[in-house]
Amino acid sequence: MALDDEVGALRRNPLFAKISPSKLKLLAFTSERIDYEEGQDLFHMGDPSDAAYAIIKGSADVLIDTPAGEIKVAQVGKNAFVGEMGIICDVPRTATIRACSHLETLKISKEQFLQLLTEFPEAAIELMRVLGDRLTNTTADLSQARKKIQELEA
Repeated sequence: MALDDEVGALRRNPLFAKISPSKLKLLAFTSERIDYEEGQDLFHMGDPSDAAYAIIKGSADVLIDTPAGEIKVAQVGKNAFVGEMGIICDVPRTATIRACSHLETLKISKEQFLQLLTEFPEAAIELMRVLGDRLTNTTADLSQARKKIQELEA
């Protein structure tokens, strides 16, 4: 994929939409292009959070470890961004990301990502929106699960 195609892919992600094309070109140029085949992991739950990934093409499962084994909690696809939560919170990975099709990504290092947020407050605000939406959805899912458990116990 050409550099201009990678810039276009980044621009389609709301996190990067307001960043100038020249800065996106620099980000794409300094990022590592990595392709994954179905079944390959981008990272594992518990790994150090050293980078975030922009998904350019394909889809991946979000998996968490439980005593009963791995559980799929979500699926992400084209234009998604994964791995940023561990960087922001400075914690190990909270999930495993596994390609469920051929996957094309841009790996953005922790240092690059934090610099981006420092230089572009618009990106930081958009990231807060994305994380807020995830929290809202997780809270709703948890509430539904608790309700089902209470119904089963009754």
